Amino acid sequence: MADTTKKLRVLVAGCGNMGASHATAYHTLDGFEICGLVSSKDSKKILNEKLGGGYTLYDNYEKALFETKPDAVCISTYPDTHESFAVKAFENGCHVFVEKPIADSVAGAERVVAAAKKHNKKLVVGYILRHHPSWEKFIELSQQLGKPLVMRMNLNQQSSGKMWTLHRNLMKSLSPIVDCGVHYIDVMCQMTRSRPVQVNAFGARLTEEIPAGNYNYGQLQIRFEDGSVGWYEAGWGPMISETAFFVKDVIGPKGSVSIVAKEAGGSGKSDSIDAHTKTESLLFHHAELDSNEQFAKKDTVIDLTDEPDHQELCNREQWYFLKAIRENVDLTDHMNDAVNSLRIAFACDESVATGKVVVME
Repeated sequence: MADTTKKLRVLVAGCGNMGASHATAYHTLDGFEICGLVSSKDSKKILNEKLGGGYTLYDNYEKALFETKPDAVCISTYPDTHESFAVKAFENGCHVFVEKPIADSVAGAERVVAAAKKHNKKLVVGYILRHHPSWEKFIELSQQLGKPLVMRMNLNQQSSGKMWTLHRNLMKSLSPIVDCGVHYIDVMCQMTRSRPVQVNAFGARLTEEIPAGNYNYGQLQIRFEDGSVGWYEAGWGPMISETAFFVKDVIGPKGSVSIVAKEAGGSGKSDSIDAHTKTESLLFHHAELDSNEQFAKKDTVIDLTDEPDHQELCNREQWYFLKAIRENVDLTDHMNDAVNSLRIAFACDESVATGKVVVME
């Protein structure tokens, strides 16, 4: 077991939205020590000022890795750098926390996992909903509904200003249903614990501000081996409707469970990162009928207003990362699930491109 008194020296690569949140966790939580901030532009300076100054700033990742010799690297850069940054970190003896998706291709994700195993280092992927007690409860209750399940989820974002700039940059390497969809595909796989057998997806290019062939709105359908089906949609941009961005429910033979977030799902919240993880309450509907074919049991409302905010969730992710290192936690399933959800998401991208149903092998 690793020394639990020694602080973990972390190099933070990427200082934008998620990078800033993870750096804040390292800055405030006992057990961590930031040894450098890396970004190609001014985000590192802004973050350094926010954290009180004093951290060493780098424009170049490899130079930072060589000079700081960290114990671990936090990668929150654009997805097309995830693979190369993670593999380089492992080769330099570092543990890695990488934001989802693990890479910008399935083969790349497999190479990252192989590098983690080869160098005997920990790899944690930023699936933030796995650390949210309300989403854990959502998944737990879904498994009381019988089979098959019908899962309906979306995250449309009416973005403008800096968020639209971020989304345009993300779409240079990934579509919305890949970048965001891996979270919810992962949730569906946890709910069913069944093998996906086919996917079907559609996309629409609603702006000329993104390259031809790309799309900023997409929807996917997944069919699982146990008969369960899942639907997810994601759209980014100033033209996206904000009235239907917060659908999260699951239906089974015995009833349904729905996330009811009146505040987080309200007007003007569709591009709020903090709102994306809010649940507020779960509505557990019971399908059983009495002799008069009326509902035999009232719906159950589970109040979840006392829940962690976005920063606290990032803190919990980093505590898990630290625990995995100090206690030598077996992350095999965690890594396999990250690759699996990405494989499904890219199959959806293939379906959009070809216009055909993709059969999962």
